[in-house]
Amino acid sequence: MKLYSAPGFSSLADHIAMLEAGIQFDLVKVDLETKLIEGGGRYMDINPTGYVPALMFDDGEVLTENVAILAWIADRAPELAPRGHLGRVRLLEMLSFIATEIHTRFPTYLSLPEEVREPTGQQIVHWFGFVAGRLERGYLFGETFTVADAYLFQLAWGAAQLGFTLPEPLGEYIARIEQRPAVQAALHREGLA
Repeated sequence: MKLYSAPGFSSLADHIAMLEAGIQFDLVKVDLETKLIEGGGRYMDINPTGYVPALMFDDGEVLTENVAILAWIADRAPELAPRGHLGRVRLLEMLSFIATEIHTRFPTYLSLPEEVREPTGQQIVHWFGFVAGRLERGYLFGETFTVADAYLFQLAWGAAQLGFTLPEPLGEYIARIEQRPAVQAALHREGLA
């Protein structure tokens, strides 16, 4: 199995979650500018959208999109999903929220001239504030780390790197999650630590 990833991008969440789950995979780095794969090949032949992540199974089938890949990981590692009769749908609800309200605003923010970024930046901070309110017991779903926390961590960590002032307790959350062995391993494998 291969995880196609670009260092520091949202595929870091999938990388972390796969390590947390103990899933064996090869990490394949993608240059998002040239759309070339480390070691040779065109990424567009793997994922025609050109976005990361993409997860290629041993049979050649490809799964894309953070929500889908993270849900697939949680199905294989139930300890990385919320419990209860609504656990799976609550996970999909949170993953979809993170993807649509936080993640999708970053490309817009980064593509805007600096002098007109403020409204989009305020929207990003607003939605980070919303999810920060879910962290009173440590993680998005209480006292247990889930694949949704891997996704939120990656986006909050990236936002902090960009200089965003994030609402508390996100600063402590980032620092605590960054110490997890799987996170440290993913950051090192991607050349980010």
